[in-house]
Amino acid sequence: MQLTTTATGQMHDTVTFWLSHAWLGTHVEPGVTLDVADGRITGVRTGVDAPPPGATVLRGLTLPGLANAHSHAFHRALRSTVQVGSGTFWTWRELMYQVSARLTPESYYDLARAVYAEMALAGITSVGEFHYLHHAPGGAPYNDPNAMGEALIAAADAAGIRITLLDTAYLAAGFGQGAGQYQQPDQHQLRFSDTTAEAWAERASLLKGSDHALIGAAVHSVRAVPAGQLATVAAWAEERQAPLHVHLSEQVAENEACQAAHGCSPTRLLADHGVLGPRTTGVHNTHLSDADIALLGASATGTCMCPTTERDLADGIGPAVALQRAGSPLSLGSDSHAVIDLFEEARAMELNERLRTRTRGHWTAAALLRAATADGHAALGRPDAGALEPGALADFTTVALDSVRTAGPAPRLAAEAAVFAASAADVRHTVVAGRHIVRDGQHALVEDVPAALASAISALHG
Repeated sequence: MQLTTTATGQMHDTVTFWLSHAWLGTHVEPGVTLDVADGRITGVRTGVDAPPPGATVLRGLTLPGLANAHSHAFHRALRSTVQVGSGTFWTWRELMYQVSARLTPESYYDLARAVYAEMALAGITSVGEFHYLHHAPGGAPYNDPNAMGEALIAAADAAGIRITLLDTAYLAAGFGQGAGQYQQPDQHQLRFSDTTAEAWAERASLLKGSDHALIGAAVHSVRAVPAGQLATVAAWAEERQAPLHVHLSEQVAENEACQAAHGCSPTRLLADHGVLGPRTTGVHNTHLSDADIALLGASATGTCMCPTTERDLADGIGPAVALQRAGSPLSLGSDSHAVIDLFEEARAMELNERLRTRTRGHWTAAALLRAATADGHAALGRPDAGALEPGALADFTTVALDSVRTAGPAPRLAAEAAVFAASAADVRHTVVAGRHIVRDGQHALVEDVPAALASAISALHG
């Protein structure tokens, strides 16, 4: 550790990390040092063959920290239990409602802390939490109306990762029978609803951000927010220059119902009410027309693909190639947490497209890593993350190059090994704001992550 002096005369500790191999956005570079002070990278040097005295050594391939752009933390409690029998997205949703009904602020904190610790172990340094579980069962607000959201923010802090809390407007159960009509929330959805977008905005405005927590917004879907109230949510995000996310065209049934109710697609409805734009991300974007793709691309609206969830729920394969070509930046999320593994999400996007088209090589490893890092962080309101360069947030992760999955390829192919062969189990180190959160595969803040997960999940199923 050394001391550096800023222009204002303040003294700051500088920590140096030596990386045996680093991904610098275009290539793998051997022997790199990163100087870190005040949570940011202050210097990058290449051609450093051996660790300098006092440097923290990271052996393997060091990447910018991974961004999980779409998460529902409580869905982690559904892993495996929803694999019994068959069904559809809609039958899966009923099981999800049963778990959501049992959560309290205290139990949600316990679960989310363990889930976010699992993410840190997987190399994720920032999560976009699509949060709609706002109120007590029956819909009554807690004494602190943001008790559930604040539990998630505290859980991320305790697990050592950053969070963008995408506070979600969820006001209706779906489209009604008449044109422009919407169904009232059912008994499970009462916990989600603020009744109006204005009431949602009033509550969401009470949330406070910090260095580790940004506050964003979300429209759950066009079926859950009446068309006349979409602009209120969009305006709230615009006023704060905050990220705005929305589940979009995940199911054909949503498209058909929107067409019947409004005479247009969900994408067109969002465009007409001012929801699309460069700070907006559509999640899934699975069943889109050419006109929808053009609208999303022309507005620079992002696309968050969640391949492991989309295949788990039998949603389909979204037109990610066409969306990116049209101008929609791609990010990745683990969504329902069937697995938490951004390497799997990245390669699944490519491999799904190979199955669909019967051709190979739609994205390079570099392009897939960009979706998992820089473009994901940008979708979460952190354009200063996702690169190993001076001024960037000191968030990075190291993947082993000597595991049974990654051993063998030449170091220059380490990015290809990470994307197409590695798994979350190969993550050795995770550093957030210069702080070692995972060291040699062990979480520094949550002593036994599997036990924490088991305890929190069994409490919900007991």
